[in-house]
Amino acid sequence: MYSKKVIEHFSHPRNQGRIKNADGVGMVGNPVCGDLMKIYIQVQKNIIKGIKFETLGCAAAIATSSMITQLAKNKPLEEAEKITRGDVAESLEGLPPLKMHCSNLASDALRKAIADYRSKKIRKK
Repeated sequence: MYSKKVIEHFSHPRNQGRIKNADGVGMVGNPVCGDLMKIYIQVQKNIIKGIKFETLGCAAAIATSSMITQLAKNKPLEEAEKITRGDVAESLEGLPPLKMHCSNLASDALRKAIADYRSKKIRKK
């Protein structure tokens, strides 16, 4: 059902945890399946230098959270916010059709973290 890559990211998630005083935080949830994701980012000179996640959910939700942190780290904000659910699923060597919504959550959480960072930056000015 799951690819080896999904199982690897579920069993050994990358960048799991919380960033205290994060520059941006994005949280999303899916009431149907109960998955909840939170992405934390640290930004330096418009580049995501630090990124972590906290996820409560299934194996696919944890794997997609882990993968999106790897895809976004060290990328400019504009490039990171273009990461799609397809990019996440492809990087994990596929997801079962019933689990594709998990990759949507991961990319949505990242975009919300970036939007949160930008709104905080505007408020500081």
